Amino acid sequence: MQPETAHTRLVAGLDAAPYVLLAVAAGLALLTGDLTAGQRIAVLVLSVLAAGWMVVLRRPFCTATTRGAVLYLTGLIALVTALGLLSPWFAGFYAFTGYLDSWRLLRGRWRIAGVTATAAAAVTGYFGGLPGPDPAVISSYVLVIVAIVVLVVLFSLSGDMINEQSVRRQQMVDQLAATNAKLEETMRENAGLQAQLLLQAREAGVTDERRRLAREIHDTLAQGLAGIITQVQAAAKAKDDPQTWQRHLDNAAQLARDGLAEARRSVHAVGPAELETARLPEALSEVVRRWEGLHGVPAAFATTGTARPLHPEVEVTLLRVCQEALANVAKHARASRVGVTVSYMDDVVTLDVRDDGAGFVPGAQGGGFGMTSMRQRVTRLAGSLEVESEPGGGTAVSASVPAMEPR
Repeated sequence: MQPETAHTRLVAGLDAAPYVLLAVAAGLALLTGDLTAGQRIAVLVLSVLAAGWMVVLRRPFCTATTRGAVLYLTGLIALVTALGLLSPWFAGFYAFTGYLDSWRLLRGRWRIAGVTATAAAAVTGYFGGLPGPDPAVISSYVLVIVAIVVLVVLFSLSGDMINEQSVRRQQMVDQLAATNAKLEETMRENAGLQAQLLLQAREAGVTDERRRLAREIHDTLAQGLAGIITQVQAAAKAKDDPQTWQRHLDNAAQLARDGLAEARRSVHAVGPAELETARLPEALSEVVRRWEGLHGVPAAFATTGTARPLHPEVEVTLLRVCQEALANVAKHARASRVGVTVSYMDDVVTLDVRDDGAGFVPGAQGGGFGMTSMRQRVTRLAGSLEVESEPGGGTAVSASVPAMEPR
């Protein structure tokens, strides 16, 4: 049973109780009492009057002032007294209406006064009138009234406590219901936010994959095609020298084969071939050696610090940065010497690519996709990319990334 339903039924029962008690007392008085015809008529008339009194005045005075409630209870107690003198059944049953209404309609001392007056009326009915001059009878009369008042007060206080507990429980239930409603609303909002975050994450994943493919295609196909073009142009210039002509064509064919293999590996998100069988220093050394052989520019490679295995993504990033930086040197620098250094430190690893070429003004032309690709790769690992250059003073590219170890 829910608390609200129980409280509603209790209130309805208290509203109906006076009429039930009046009907029971009247029925018992008429059926079992030794009453004369006139007394029976008086019982009927007073019962009807009592019912009308309660119907007309009881409910309005439930929320009226203390003075109105006292007026109603005075008439009710008078009827209880009159009916009790006709039959003790009214003193035994109907008098409870006075106790109930005194406690419900009055406050403070007025409650005790109402209960005492009702008890006096009921006891008067039991005694068949006021007690005689006998002190023993008077004492019994008073003791019975006091006992009834004490019992009614104790039961009423217990009822108030139970009612307060019921009200508190109902308030708790209402609060829990409100909290549950808020939680459900929050869960719905969270579900919406989660769906939005999943959509954003999916879109971010798609964008990141597109950028990855763009970087990989640039670092493989674009660089390979640029190298092939360079070798073909060199072969065209050396057509009178068969040996040199053949060497440039062989280089172009090898670049084409390497570019095709790297493109396939990049599309399938497979690491560079240089890192399959060698660690980063050896892979960088091989890249520098091959670049030197293709372009005929002296290139030196060095390692500082203690080389150690790094997370594959760190090694791939530094390798791609080295390849892109060397490609830029070949296309733009017209350098006579190149140096590549990888430095292992406690928490970072740094790649430096330096040349003594033509140089440029950093940021003057915004940089091409190659520079953007290098920066994206490095910043994706919470690293940094710095470019130092000036016209005629060469260029230095420095990439620093956290030295994350393999998982």
